[in-house]
Amino acid sequence: MKSKTATRTRLACVVFATIIIALAGCAPATTGGDSGGKAGGTYKITLIKGVNGDPFYVTMACGAQAAADKLGVKLSVTGGDSWSADVQTPVVNSVVAQKPDAVLIAPNDATAMQAPLQQLVSQKIKLVIVDTGVNDESIAASVISSDNLLGGKTAADLLGEQIGGKGSVFVMNVKTGITTTDQRTKGFLDEMAAKYPNVTILDTQYNNDEPAQAASITQAQLAAHPDLAGIFATNVNGAEGTATGLQQAGKKSGDVKVISYDAGPKQVEDLKAGIVQGLVAQDPYTEGMQGVEQAYAALTGGTVKKAVKTELAPITVDTLGTNAKFLYKDQC
Repeated sequence: MKSKTATRTRLACVVFATIIIALAGCAPATTGGDSGGKAGGTYKITLIKGVNGDPFYVTMACGAQAAADKLGVKLSVTGGDSWSADVQTPVVNSVVAQKPDAVLIAPNDATAMQAPLQQLVSQKIKLVIVDTGVNDESIAASVISSDNLLGGKTAADLLGEQIGGKGSVFVMNVKTGITTTDQRTKGFLDEMAAKYPNVTILDTQYNNDEPAQAASITQAQLAAHPDLAGIFATNVNGAEGTATGLQQAGKKSGDVKVISYDAGPKQVEDLKAGIVQGLVAQDPYTEGMQGVEQAYAALTGGTVKKAVKTELAPITVDTLGTNAKFLYKDQC
């Protein structure tokens, strides 16, 4: 016969075990955190390109998608059809309404895009700035770009050598207020003034990111300055328009030396044809990859790099083969 004490002990154990099981059933499920998971689904990240159709941003999107596939996040890509804060702001507002977990963006204007991005961050959306920037970048988890001042100096050295350190030159820029192209222009002008004193630096021209406008500007500058020796175009569309303007003016390849920032398919074609003498290529594919990786780290409690600098490569027709990884794509 079992003792009453033993029976009571067994009963207490059963009750205690039942309570433990019940408490375990009520415990909240883990939400991923540092493990990289997310309760209820996959992280959603949106890339807002600086402008649609630009091979630089096409290549960036390819890199971002590669990182998204590797990390198992859902990537959406969008952008405006012209380079303008008035165009980009509604795009940002539309993306915010979709409530992604993180946004990568190349801001169209350092001042005008500040408020829309601050509004984005206030909605608890992680922000990563890629390529271009804004005045106060402390709102971003990470800022990813190349060294644009250095790129401008590199362009000045390439052009200075091509023109033999003499003649007139000008910068074909996009518009004021874009951090990247403004820095490229500054780097170019500073280096040219310091290192090539016999070069006459003409006023910087602005094409509003329109190749046709860049072509018209080029022809006007040729007419006003018959001794024009060189042009530095600060981005893809400016470079394409510059090359077109030279051809429309009847200039033979190499009559006016051209150094172009970026390495889109048309620019590479112009380099091979001798219309352009040198390129300063960025690495947008890596910028896109890093953008997604830094956003993911911010979302999962990983280590986030506040600033990431990607590589630059000066390219001439002789170094195209060795710099193939820096050439941009028009599709993934």
